[in-house]
Amino acid sequence: MLEMSKKPSRRPLNEMQQLIAKRRVARRLAMIGTYQWLMTGNTFEEIYQYFQQDLELAEDFRKCDAAFFHKMLRWSIENTEQLETLLNPHLDRKLAQVDMIEHAVMRIATCELINNPETPYKVVVNESVNLTKKFGAEQAHKFVNGVLDKVASQTRPEEFKASQSATQT
Repeated sequence: MLEMSKKPSRRPLNEMQQLIAKRRVARRLAMIGTYQWLMTGNTFEEIYQYFQQDLELAEDFRKCDAAFFHKMLRWSIENTEQLETLLNPHLDRKLAQVDMIEHAVMRIATCELINNPETPYKVVVNESVNLTKKFGAEQAHKFVNGVLDKVASQTRPEEFKASQSATQT
């Protein structure tokens, strides 16, 4: 009789790994919420209530950094003018013509670049590229990456410059 092989046991995540995982879920949910807002114009409260009522979203919400999610989604919805002022100069078309998934991802990423300086800009860009690869059009991640790099150079000039200098040496 064949013996069943045991699955290797996973070590529990440390505190930092747990925070990273919770923020990753929060980013995804904030992107979904922003997408919903772009499609419907619903308020933050309506979108949040929907997240609590939808079984799958509610389950995911319990796994996320709720404060981070709230901050990202609310800021994305309530600061349209500032976000568009940062994004528009780096687009090759009007923001209204950008695919809504890409638009939502870039709004969330720009919010994080502005409001969460403790997160390295390369992490913000990478997480956004990964969301776009998963939910966006086939080559959309390249567009999002290019735009967010330019937004990062504007919102975090010292960090951006230091990063560029480090990669050139």
